[in-house]
Amino acid sequence: MPQAPAPTPKSPALATLVARGYFEQASDVEAIDRALASGMVTFYIGFDPTAPSLHAGNLLTIMAMRVLQKHGHRPLCLLGGGTAMVGDPSGKTEMRKILTPETIARNAQAFRDQFACFLHFDTGADNDALLLNNADWLLGLKYVEFLRDIGRHFTVNRMVAVKTYRDRLDAEIPLSFLEFNYQLLQAYDFFYLSEKYNCSLQLGGSDQWGNMIAGVELIRRIAGEQRDAGQEPAGGGATCLTFPLLTTSDGRKMGKSERGAVWLSRERLSPFEYYQYWINRDDRDVARLLRLYTELPLEEIDELTRVEGAAMRAATQRLAFEATRLLHGEDAATRAATASQQAFGGGDDWSAVPERTIEAAEIRLVDLLVHEHVQAFKSKRETRRRIEGKAVKINDEPCTDPNRVLTANDQDDQGLRIKVGKKRFRICLSSTQAAT
Repeated sequence: MPQAPAPTPKSPALATLVARGYFEQASDVEAIDRALASGMVTFYIGFDPTAPSLHAGNLLTIMAMRVLQKHGHRPLCLLGGGTAMVGDPSGKTEMRKILTPETIARNAQAFRDQFACFLHFDTGADNDALLLNNADWLLGLKYVEFLRDIGRHFTVNRMVAVKTYRDRLDAEIPLSFLEFNYQLLQAYDFFYLSEKYNCSLQLGGSDQWGNMIAGVELIRRIAGEQRDAGQEPAGGGATCLTFPLLTTSDGRKMGKSERGAVWLSRERLSPFEYYQYWINRDDRDVARLLRLYTELPLEEIDELTRVEGAAMRAATQRLAFEATRLLHGEDAATRAATASQQAFGGGDDWSAVPERTIEAAEIRLVDLLVHEHVQAFKSKRETRRRIEGKAVKINDEPCTDPNRVLTANDQDDQGLRIKVGKKRFRICLSSTQAAT
């Protein structure tokens, strides 16, 4: 049964996880607390490389790994190169798209680079993070032997009772046999890591609870058989701990924005846009996000967020700066903060406002302002209304014609400078890129 945290954890690592809001439930809180207090614990979190980049939704788990590593424990970042070929049904109402090995390998390398922004690898420390890929052991499994050695520890009755499967079946949504195997594979991952790396703790989102408990139970059962046979179990004890699944005050899943996923890759989302995501968080969420996504002391967070109204702006600015600094570095965070002030403030300096390239020789103003690289408004109807209402300036001159055609001739050395209310955009119209 899941357990709540002890009132006062003995280990600094668990105490930090609880105090900052990473803890939701665990299989055995006391055992986890004792292990974290008595020496280095090897733990793992799995990431299926199904996208070309991690996103802000993944970041909560990465920040928790960072907390544990800073307290002397060893993270295993497990890439699901094998399980990605099956697809995790957790939280899904339809079967996931199956990826090719080449796509998985490309995504995995991008993940490695992003993990390195938060965790230390290859420094020679005992608790250096390791990057592993379960394709290395899953793809070589012999199916009949796997069923005999691993599958016999699972009952269909118990598997279908897991919420992920039960929800799909209750809703009469097809559940493929391929997906039904996923729990066995994830449980086997934990068993394998327990034997090969002395990994005793698995962490993950609360939607993974059923899969994680399956791994704990598998290790316990195999260890029991080994003891009965007079053998010493190869792995240590197994426990698991889950994080809360975060939604924002407006009901969004954490890591989603109007433009889609908030990517950690700067090629997919610039530091400026990443900064903008954080600075636009609802005031009601800021204290929690500061605890989870920054390393500011809790006392400082309390001081920053005990205010209301306009005074909360300082807290959201600090959230945006610290979150951007952790991922992209101090210089990028400083430039993003400066650009944000220029993009949404006054004055004549537009130098730090990011320039957005539109591959077109000419474009109507109404089309430009709803372009995917600009998105000043959500619809053309709203755009026309705002333009006609004198809310838009082009190169400091008011423009009330939605159908005005803009070309490269409208640009100066700072590009095409468009101001929408207090928000600023620098646009570069590029006909050569469109031609090539």
